[in-house]
Amino acid sequence: MPMTPPRITRFDGADAAAGGTPRPFAKAVRAGDFVYVSGQVPTVDGEVVTGGIIAQTEAVMKNIIAVLKLADCGLEHVVQVGVWLDDPRDFTSFNSVFAKYFTAHPPARATVQSALMVDAKVEMDVVAYKPL
Repeated sequence: MPMTPPRITRFDGADAAAGGTPRPFAKAVRAGDFVYVSGQVPTVDGEVVTGGIIAQTEAVMKNIIAVLKLADCGLEHVVQVGVWLDDPRDFTSFNSVFAKYFTAHPPARATVQSALMVDAKVEMDVVAYKPL
């Protein structure tokens, strides 16, 4: 088994997908002072949260907060966010939720339209910076 370089920490394997299918990536990886959070989708126990873009964005944010906590980080440490929206008409509603979480410490952000997993309307990944 290859050795992990010093100063790289992998936090938990990703939760299983629907049906218990394992997913081959970490929830987050700390590399030095940066924490890279894998794309978070609106799932609980492997199932997509029902509801519209607002409910799904709230679920994604809760997932992001939980993963950041694994690395002893919070939203105030987030420096970059990538957002994928299934439907660009959801942009304004998505922003209304996003603003609740990031008004005090706004990160850089890119938002694109992309087909997502079945029934998901949003996916987000983040990069956080917190010196060791």
